[in-house]
Formats: sequence, structure tokens, C-alpha cells
Amino acid sequence: MARLRLYNSLTNKKEDFSPIDPDHVRVYTCGPTVYNYAHIGNARPPLVSDILIRLLRYLYPRVTYVSNITDIDDKIINAAKEQDIPISDLTKKYEKIYNDNLKELGIHPPDVQPKATDHIAEMIKQIEALIDNGHAYEAQAHVLYSVNTFPSYGSLSGRDKEEQIAGSRVEVAPYKK
Repeated sequence: MARLRLYNSLTNKKEDFSPIDPDHVRVYTCGPTVYNYAHIGNARPPLVSDILIRLLRYLYPRVTYVSNITDIDDKIINAAKEQDIPISDLTKKYEKIYNDNLKELGIHPPDVQPKATDHIAEMIKQIEALIDNGHAYEAQAHVLYSVNTFPSYGSLSGRDKEEQIAGSRVEVAPYKK
């Protein structure tokens, strides 16, 4: 079999790809939050993923590609309120437009495209476990991840958590620790 080398952002080196199960490679990527039209920047992740999946399918007998749809969050709720339409109508519309855009770009769809709303119970369980284990906390009707409980936080991005500037990407909420 041909050797596949990929860049590992944790080690900052190209390394041989060695799947957990060479007979069935599984890939998961984060998909879109569907509340508005996609822009060119939204096409990059699925394009890169599509290229990787095509290569993996050439090299391995079975590949399952999963990419989620975030169909509930604050942006979606706010957009639905602004447009005075049900959340499900808004998300169905923009999910279809997004998938149509990918098709127009020649990007193959994922094998499975789970929706966040289909997994709310599991999310609640996970959040409760994070809170119970001290890895998350509640503040002003929000649940926030406690970064300080995860020593290697930022290692995949190559950023030291102490060097990360609060508010560099998002507005700092006054209730964050």
C-alpha cells in the first residue's frame, strides 16, 4: 500500500498516517452552522476534507466520512427571531443552500450528516459530566468550559494558553473566569 504522510499539528511534523482500523477509516469534521448564506471561507473546510476523503478512499477499502450540521445555537435563534420564522424553517433552508453550494463546487457530500438537534440529550449528558468533574461551570445562564482544568489546552493549535489573549477572537463576557 502507498504511504500517506500528513502534517500533525501536535508534533509539527509530517508523519505516516496509520489508521486505527485499516479496514475501515473513519473521519469526522465540523460542519456549518446554518443560519445564513455561506461565503467563500465556508467552502475551504469541506473542500480540504473532500480532497482528503478521496485520497483515503483510493488507499483504503472502506472510509466513512461524517460532517455535522449545527442547527441550533444563539446565532440561529437570533436569525429566526429577526426573520420571524420557526428555527427549523431557517435551518432547513440554509442547510439545503449549503449542500447545493457544495454540489455546485463538485464537493462530495459526507456519508453521514448528523444534526445537533438530533443529539441534544447526549450533549446535555456530556455537559453535566463536565460540570460534575469540574471542567465546566455555570454563569449567567451559560455553561462555560474551564480551560484551566485542561493542561494541554491549545496544544493542537500550537498556542500556549497563558499567551492567548482574552478577547482576541470574541468579546469577553464579564461572567467568564
